[in-house]
Amino acid sequence: MAEKGTIAVSAGGTGGHLFPAEALAHELIARGWDVQLLTDARAKQYADRFPGSKMHVVASASPSGKNPLKLVSAGLTIWKGLRQARALLQSMSPRVVVGFGGYPTIPPLIAASGMCPTIIHEQNAVMGRANKMLALRVSAIAGGFLPASGDMADKIIQTGNPVRPAVLEAAQKAYKKPNARGRLKLVVFGGSQGARFFSNSVPPALAALPEPLRKRLDVTQQARPEDMDAAKAAYEAICVQADVSPFFADLPARIADAHLVIARSGASTVTEIGAIGRPAIFVPYPHALDHDQAANAEQMAAAGGGLVRREETLDVEAMAGLIGDLLGDPDRLATMAKAAHAAGKRNAASLLADLAEAIADGKSVGSFKAAQG
Repeated sequence: MAEKGTIAVSAGGTGGHLFPAEALAHELIARGWDVQLLTDARAKQYADRFPGSKMHVVASASPSGKNPLKLVSAGLTIWKGLRQARALLQSMSPRVVVGFGGYPTIPPLIAASGMCPTIIHEQNAVMGRANKMLALRVSAIAGGFLPASGDMADKIIQTGNPVRPAVLEAAQKAYKKPNARGRLKLVVFGGSQGARFFSNSVPPALAALPEPLRKRLDVTQQARPEDMDAAKAAYEAICVQADVSPFFADLPARIADAHLVIARSGASTVTEIGAIGRPAIFVPYPHALDHDQAANAEQMAAAGGGLVRREETLDVEAMAGLIGDLLGDPDRLATMAKAAHAAGKRNAASLLADLAEAIADGKSVGSFKAAQG
């Protein structure tokens, strides 16, 4: 066991939840803590990169919908996960449990109630449903974009969203605005939801650009496996150099190399683009629960670091015009990059680790806020 003891981290098994958990784990391990992850089976694809000493898979399910049989099945699964989580937490005796959202966090955080202090971290500007279910139980609520307002304002402290070491490394690279004849690097990604829209819309939009501009493009684009061949063929047909893949392990470095990013606006996406400091077109996923993506993007747009466009407004002509206007205005791109970098929070992992240590020591959110000034 590490010198300071164990901190348990729980997160749903998607990148949006796991990446900030990974960033916190790096920071806590550097401070002498043992970190163990409780998550679901989806996280196995990230297991080789998560720095904690152990990863535990806990059963969980989404208690949503109207089908009575599915609700009963979800309840039984959550009960099973609760028993698993309680046994795991009893064996590891964590000083604090930190949850990062997603339904897999429900059993560990409920199990931790009465055993040790608990924290939830909400990455978005609007609290997710799993965190809403847990908010009244926990000792503290850390916010990425979440405002410290409302009935639980006394529990909320804005820490920002922790970013991974790879993002902090990419953030060291200064933005270089494109010159009149050089290559133009465009990075396009949509996360686990929404990549298909970009696969269908970006290639024809680039095809509509003037040929001299189009020939200068180097594109990195995330696409779902089932859409990848069609996207590659579309780029080959218009003679645009494009690297198309379902996943890029080096995405932070590719963002750092980009002159322009086109992306959805999940909390981790907006946070990482801001931390690195690159101009972006944000297209919020229209089916996101509680419209959290739109709220996230508006915060970066208000800072001047990005533009927000609704998916339904972006036909081929509109998308082409928007991309062409930005790539044709290097000074505007540089101004947006500077604003994004200024709005980015690169010390969030350190601040969240400070909070976790304070709560582990029995301090209140109020005393922590007072100490922060």
